[in-house]
Amino acid sequence: MSNQDFEDEWALFRDEVKGVKKFQQDTILPTTGRGQKQKQQLKTDREAKDNEFFFSDEFVPHLSEDGPTRYARSDVSKYEVKRLRRGVYVPDVYLDMHGMTQQEAKRELGAMIAHCLSESVSCACVMHGIGKHILKQKVPLWLAQHPDVMAYHQAPLEFGGDGALLVLLSIPEK
Repeated sequence: MSNQDFEDEWALFRDEVKGVKKFQQDTILPTTGRGQKQKQQLKTDREAKDNEFFFSDEFVPHLSEDGPTRYARSDVSKYEVKRLRRGVYVPDVYLDMHGMTQQEAKRELGAMIAHCLSESVSCACVMHGIGKHILKQKVPLWLAQHPDVMAYHQAPLEFGGDGALLVLLSIPEK
Protein backbone atom coordinates (compact mmCIF):
# COMPACT_ATOMS: atom_id res chain seq x y z
CA MET A 1 0.00 0.00 0.00
CA SER A 2 1.51 3.30 -1.07
CA ASN A 3 1.62 6.39 1.12
CA GLN A 4 -0.96 8.14 -1.12
CA ASP A 5 -3.37 5.18 -0.80
CA PHE A 6 -2.94 5.26 2.97
CA GLU A 7 -3.73 9.00 3.07
CA ASP A 8 -6.82 8.48 0.89
CA GLU A 9 -8.08 5.68 3.13
CA TRP A 10 -7.42 7.76 6.24
CA ALA A 11 -9.33 10.72 4.74
CA LEU A 12 -12.28 8.45 3.90
CA PHE A 13 -12.29 7.11 7.45
CA ARG A 14 -12.21 10.61 8.97
CA ASP A 15 -15.13 11.67 6.75
CA GLU A 16 -17.20 8.63 7.84
CA VAL A 17 -16.68 9.14 11.57
CA LYS A 18 -17.10 12.91 11.51
CA GLY A 19 -19.53 13.97 14.25
CA VAL A 20 -19.28 10.71 16.19
CA LYS A 21 -18.91 11.23 19.93
CA LYS A 22 -16.53 9.21 22.05
CA PHE A 23 -18.20 6.87 24.58
CA GLN A 24 -18.09 7.97 28.19
CA GLN A 25 -16.29 5.39 30.36
CA ASP A 26 -18.88 3.91 32.74
CA THR A 27 -16.78 1.41 34.67
CA ILE A 28 -17.27 1.73 38.40
CA LEU A 29 -14.04 1.43 40.30
CA PRO A 30 -14.16 -0.22 43.74
CA THR A 31 -13.75 2.04 46.74
CA THR A 32 -10.80 1.52 49.07
CA GLY A 33 -12.80 1.41 52.31
CA ARG A 34 -15.08 -1.39 53.43
CA GLY A 35 -18.39 0.27 52.69
CA GLN A 36 -21.86 -1.22 52.91
CA LYS A 37 -21.70 -2.41 49.29
CA GLN A 38 -18.49 -4.35 49.93
CA LYS A 39 -19.97 -5.94 53.05
CA GLN A 40 -23.03 -6.97 51.02
CA GLN A 41 -20.75 -8.36 48.27
CA LEU A 42 -18.72 -10.34 50.83
CA LYS A 43 -21.95 -11.74 52.29
CA THR A 44 -23.15 -12.75 48.79
CA ASP A 45 -19.74 -14.31 48.02
CA ARG A 46 -19.89 -16.27 51.28
CA GLU A 47 -23.43 -17.46 50.49
CA ALA A 48 -22.26 -18.49 47.00
CA LYS A 49 -19.37 -20.45 48.53
CA ASP A 50 -21.85 -22.12 50.91
CA ASN A 51 -24.07 -23.04 47.98
CA GLU A 52 -21.14 -24.58 46.07
CA PHE A 53 -21.10 -27.29 48.74
CA PHE A 54 -24.26 -28.80 47.30
CA PHE A 55 -22.80 -29.31 43.84
CA SER A 56 -20.89 -32.58 43.79
CA ASP A 57 -19.61 -34.24 40.65
CA GLU A 58 -19.58 -37.68 42.26
CA PHE A 59 -23.26 -37.80 43.27
CA VAL A 60 -25.54 -38.63 40.36
CA PRO A 61 -29.27 -38.34 41.17
CA HIS A 62 -31.73 -40.59 39.37
CA LEU A 63 -33.32 -38.41 36.70
CA SER A 64 -35.77 -39.38 33.99
CA GLU A 65 -33.92 -40.26 30.77
CA ASP A 66 -36.92 -40.01 28.43
CA GLY A 67 -38.22 -36.72 27.12
CA PRO A 68 -36.90 -33.26 27.93
CA THR A 69 -34.69 -32.57 30.95
CA ARG A 70 -36.91 -32.23 34.03
CA TYR A 71 -36.89 -32.77 37.77
CA ALA A 72 -39.19 -32.28 40.75
CA ARG A 73 -38.44 -32.84 44.42
CA SER A 74 -40.50 -35.63 45.97
CA ASP A 75 -42.67 -33.11 47.90
CA VAL A 76 -43.42 -31.01 44.78
CA SER A 77 -46.46 -31.59 42.61
CA LYS A 78 -45.81 -32.79 39.05
CA TYR A 79 -48.22 -30.03 38.02
CA GLU A 80 -45.51 -27.48 38.88
CA VAL A 81 -43.17 -29.13 36.37
CA LYS A 82 -45.93 -28.95 33.77
CA ARG A 83 -46.38 -25.23 34.53
CA LEU A 84 -42.62 -24.71 34.03
CA ARG A 85 -42.79 -26.54 30.69
CA ARG A 86 -45.70 -24.39 29.50
CA GLY A 87 -43.91 -21.17 30.44
CA VAL A 88 -46.44 -20.13 33.12
CA TYR A 89 -43.52 -19.10 35.32
CA VAL A 90 -41.54 -16.21 33.89
CA PRO A 91 -37.93 -16.02 35.10
CA ASP A 92 -36.81 -12.87 36.90
CA VAL A 93 -33.11 -13.82 36.85
CA TYR A 94 -31.08 -15.15 33.91
CA LEU A 95 -27.69 -16.87 34.17
CA ASP A 96 -25.76 -17.27 30.91
CA MET A 97 -23.09 -19.99 31.26
CA HIS A 98 -21.82 -19.90 27.67
CA GLY A 99 -18.03 -20.19 27.65
CA MET A 100 -17.68 -21.02 31.36
CA THR A 101 -15.61 -23.84 32.79
CA GLN A 102 -17.27 -26.34 35.13
CA GLN A 103 -15.79 -24.64 38.20
CA GLU A 104 -16.94 -21.20 37.04
CA ALA A 105 -20.38 -22.59 36.24
CA LYS A 106 -20.68 -24.15 39.73
CA ARG A 107 -19.64 -20.89 41.39
CA GLU A 108 -22.02 -18.79 39.30
CA LEU A 109 -24.89 -21.24 39.82
CA GLY A 110 -24.33 -21.09 43.58
CA ALA A 111 -24.21 -17.29 43.45
CA MET A 112 -27.39 -17.16 41.37
CA ILE A 113 -29.28 -19.36 43.82
CA ALA A 114 -27.99 -17.28 46.76
CA HIS A 115 -29.10 -14.10 44.97
CA CYS A 116 -32.54 -15.55 44.19
CA LEU A 117 -33.05 -16.61 47.81
CA SER A 118 -31.93 -13.25 49.21
CA GLU A 119 -34.12 -11.30 46.74
CA SER A 120 -37.14 -13.69 47.00
CA VAL A 121 -36.98 -14.64 43.31
CA SER A 122 -38.80 -17.92 42.77
CA CYS A 123 -38.08 -18.57 39.08
CA ALA A 124 -34.75 -18.31 37.26
CA CYS A 125 -33.47 -19.29 33.83
CA VAL A 126 -30.10 -21.04 33.53
CA MET A 127 -28.74 -20.92 29.97
CA HIS A 128 -26.10 -23.64 29.79
CA GLY A 129 -26.02 -23.88 26.01
CA ILE A 130 -25.52 -27.04 24.03
CA GLY A 131 -21.90 -27.01 22.83
CA LYS A 132 -20.05 -30.17 23.80
CA HIS A 133 -22.92 -31.20 26.15
CA ILE A 134 -20.70 -30.90 29.25
CA LEU A 135 -22.67 -28.19 31.06
CA LYS A 136 -25.90 -29.46 29.50
CA GLN A 137 -25.30 -32.76 31.35
CA LYS A 138 -23.81 -31.35 34.58
CA VAL A 139 -26.16 -28.44 35.40
CA PRO A 140 -29.27 -30.63 35.89
CA LEU A 141 -27.28 -32.94 38.19
CA TRP A 142 -26.04 -29.99 40.26
CA LEU A 143 -29.49 -28.40 40.49
CA ALA A 144 -31.08 -31.66 41.66
CA GLN A 145 -28.64 -31.71 44.60
CA HIS A 146 -29.60 -28.29 45.95
CA PRO A 147 -32.24 -28.36 48.74
CA ASP A 148 -33.87 -25.08 47.65
CA VAL A 149 -34.49 -26.21 44.07
CA MET A 150 -38.08 -27.41 43.94
CA ALA A 151 -38.20 -28.29 40.25
CA TYR A 152 -36.74 -27.52 36.84
CA HIS A 153 -37.68 -28.20 33.25
CA GLN A 154 -36.16 -27.61 29.85
CA ALA A 155 -37.06 -24.04 28.98
CA PRO A 156 -39.68 -23.15 26.38
CA LEU A 157 -38.26 -21.76 23.13
CA GLU A 158 -38.73 -18.12 24.17
CA PHE A 159 -36.40 -18.70 27.15
CA GLY A 160 -33.71 -20.75 25.40
CA GLY A 161 -35.23 -24.12 24.44
CA ASP A 162 -33.00 -27.15 25.00
CA GLY A 163 -30.03 -24.89 25.75
CA ALA A 164 -31.63 -23.64 28.97
CA LEU A 165 -33.52 -24.70 32.09
CA LEU A 166 -36.27 -22.92 34.01
CA VAL A 167 -35.64 -23.40 37.73
CA LEU A 168 -38.30 -23.11 40.43
CA LEU A 169 -36.90 -22.25 43.88
CA SER A 170 -38.51 -22.51 47.30
CA ILE A 171 -38.31 -19.12 48.97
CA PRO A 172 -38.21 -19.24 52.80
CA GLU A 173 -40.72 -17.10 54.69
CA LYS A 174 -39.16 -14.00 56.24
